[in-house]
Amino acid sequence: MATAYHNLSTYDEASVSNAEGKRFGIVVADWNSNITFKLLDGAIGAFTEHGVRPEDIIVKHVPGSFELVFAARQMAERAKVDAVIVLGCVVRGDTPHFDYVCQGVTQGIASLNLKYNIPFIFGMVTTNTMQQAEDRAGGIHGNKGVEGAITAIIMSQLFAE
Repeated sequence: MATAYHNLSTYDEASVSNAEGKRFGIVVADWNSNITFKLLDGAIGAFTEHGVRPEDIIVKHVPGSFELVFAARQMAERAKVDAVIVLGCVVRGDTPHFDYVCQGVTQGIASLNLKYNIPFIFGMVTTNTMQQAEDRAGGIHGNKGVEGAITAIIMSQLFAE
């Protein structure tokens, strides 16, 4: 769980195996690109740091967070990846739009995890303010993209032995 006292991007290096030879998909929403592109950079950096070749990281862009689920499914069906991360950012506003988008993406990713034989990683930043989003995209709470990549590596190796 994220708190004001815990950097989301810290992890035990020994718990993350080398991911050389693995292929990963990243689907990133272009809405709130000031946040999502930082998440993307964090994810790519974490993958390459753990042995994933740049050509084994497939990135697709979608207009907004609601479109992440469809693109993640397409990535699983067409790109032959070991895991898919979805990266998006939804900041609460004055309307219920936040609730609909967040609920739809959450349920969609959960459904994909049940349907396919690869992990789908929820890398959404869902906050009340833009400052909170910035804090989770390379700010005081680390980078949710890094967290997503590390989770993808660990989950892709969970049953590999």
